[in-house]
Amino acid sequence: MFPLKDNVPTRSAPYVTYALIAINAAVWLFYELPNLDHAVNSLAYQPCEVNNSCAVVGYDWEVNVVTSMFMHGDWLHIGGNMLFLWIFGNNVEDALGHVRYAIFYLLGGFAATALQTFVTLHYGTPDAATVPNLGASGAISAVLGGYIVLLPGASVLTLIFFGIIIIRELPGWIFLGIWFLLQAWMGGFSLLDPQSGGGVAFFAHIGGFVFGLLTVRLFQKRRPLEPAY
Repeated sequence: MFPLKDNVPTRSAPYVTYALIAINAAVWLFYELPNLDHAVNSLAYQPCEVNNSCAVVGYDWEVNVVTSMFMHGDWLHIGGNMLFLWIFGNNVEDALGHVRYAIFYLLGGFAATALQTFVTLHYGTPDAATVPNLGASGAISAVLGGYIVLLPGASVLTLIFFGIIIIRELPGWIFLGIWFLLQAWMGGFSLLDPQSGGGVAFFAHIGGFVFGLLTVRLFQKRRPLEPAY
């Protein structure tokens, strides 16, 4: 499923969301694409560095936790992440305010990385702990968790591919609920049958989403606008 748009207006332009999309795009186009392997080795984050079970690659892991949040692995990775951020980020930013939203986004990314690291180090293989982690998915998952709390009555125009392409409007809580259940299911499957060489960091998605669910009210500055219909 891919979201196409929602039905909730905003009071002001989501400048932080615009900036986040621009930064992610710039890092991908001008830093990663010329030499993706070098970029990953320089700025991606490896869980094994936390417990000193592998050599440091690039900068210290404390720095790489931040830089990895603005990196992606391929065009589909960055395209999907920026689509979700574009559709859901503006309404969360509208309710939190620009500064609080930026802090919420970054903390969501840290929470996502923390859960993925814990699961990898305690339940994954030693090889899994050396796989570089990168992507904005964890932080964006926090935005999704915040959205479902702030706007449970919103609707999302959704492209559904199930043998054929169907476009339907779904309640936001159903769309995001299905998305979260898929992450939880695939996360459990990845523990039973881990992908060699990497894969999707499902527990980062779960960690970010739960962080958004639990904390967005602490950051909220005002009520979001009601859905347009």
